[in-house]
Amino acid sequence: MIKDDEGRVMHMESSDVAIDLDLKTDIVEYDEKYKKRVTRKIDMRLVPLCAFIYLLNYLDRTNIGNGKILNQETGDSFLQKTNMSSIDYSVVLTIFGVAYTLFDVPANWIMKRYVRPSHWLGFLMLSWGILTLGFAWSKNFHTVVVLRFLIGVFEAGFFPGIVYLITFWYTQEQRSLRIALVLASASLAGAFGGCIGYGVGFMNGDGGLEGFRWLFIIEGLITILCVPLVIVFLPNWPAVAKWLSDDEKNCITIQLEAQASGFTRERASRREVLETCFTPRMVAHYFAYLTNTIVLNSLAYFTPTIVARLGYTSITAQLMTVPPWVIGYVVSLGLAYSADRFNARGIHVACATFLSGVGFLACTLLPANAYLKRYGCLILIACGAFPSASPMVGWLTCNVPSQRTMGLAAAINNGTVGIASIISVWIWPATDAARGFPIGNIVCSTASFLTTAIMVGLRFHYGRMNKNGKPDASGVQRVWAY
Repeated sequence: MIKDDEGRVMHMESSDVAIDLDLKTDIVEYDEKYKKRVTRKIDMRLVPLCAFIYLLNYLDRTNIGNGKILNQETGDSFLQKTNMSSIDYSVVLTIFGVAYTLFDVPANWIMKRYVRPSHWLGFLMLSWGILTLGFAWSKNFHTVVVLRFLIGVFEAGFFPGIVYLITFWYTQEQRSLRIALVLASASLAGAFGGCIGYGVGFMNGDGGLEGFRWLFIIEGLITILCVPLVIVFLPNWPAVAKWLSDDEKNCITIQLEAQASGFTRERASRREVLETCFTPRMVAHYFAYLTNTIVLNSLAYFTPTIVARLGYTSITAQLMTVPPWVIGYVVSLGLAYSADRFNARGIHVACATFLSGVGFLACTLLPANAYLKRYGCLILIACGAFPSASPMVGWLTCNVPSQRTMGLAAAINNGTVGIASIISVWIWPATDAARGFPIGNIVCSTASFLTTAIMVGLRFHYGRMNKNGKPDASGVQRVWAY
């Protein structure tokens, strides 16, 4: 056995003639140095772009939370100018959750069966970017409801589409960190949203437009202008990547096939679909993601409101939302790296969600006017809730019942985001503001501790499955990640 100049291991026959790698790819091996070089090449092409466009996705999804209180002292906030009450605001967010849940699976099915990922994700971006612009000219509750529903329709398939795309390129041990790099950009979106909100707050009245209208215009235009980047530069799947050599494609394919992973348009069997949808362990994954997302959505939509109740003006509150999001971003990357490095996603997520549960419990017990302590709790919560999401998604993709249902599992899992949105928007009523939002804090604390318990249970369940040699739905012997 010898290595060639590229670091590949060449098997030699008794005649000492190297076997043609193109014809005998099933016996080609690659050393770790070569694999890492290929992975770095993929990282540079795929991850930064996916992270950036998901940042835009989350920015456009949550900017309504910034607009809700922006310039409210002068009567120019989003709610005041559209004559909406806090109940109307909750209804608008609920409508988004309904659309997000209903269209998640169909959107991922379209991408798997009919459209290149770059074209499909680009189309979704263009659609919700235009709708975001529409908010800048919204005058009443009914217009806002329609726009928010349509944004839910077009955003539904975006993140599961990115997750599915990542599974085309990375092995199980590599996914959590890459998904974290993408998903953690939601934390940066929260930080950028706060900064943009702070800036446009001083533009209130410029050009005859309120500050919140400038917020929607700026963020909508940025999204629309970035669509060509996605269509032109976002990789689709390894087999059609012109920037990879045939040997690099082969290296990726061998690694993915060894784990029964990668892209396929094969139809799943009835058994594979049923196990993906209804197996107790998969339902546990979906439910845990739902409970964790209740916390995430609460922070996404109500952090500016919560911070404003800590004694800050509406403009300053925009800026004070930045530190929790930034800290959450840094911790997210560290947790995801450690979860992949030690192949222990369940325990890592359990520790993080327990931390966020403690933070919300402390907020419940603290007086409503304990501003500094409650702000510290918010940062503690950010260190637990944000970092949990990416290892949870990565763990799910490692343990789907079949490669052919990877997209379905990702879509169902992300569909719980819509349900969580519906729950989270009703647990922070404006009538609770003076008391420090006890209902929201109690619900989020309970949700965090539930997530912790489920993660620990799944960790030990997968250990038993490995011990018993449990195959997947297609009969393939698997090593289940835990």
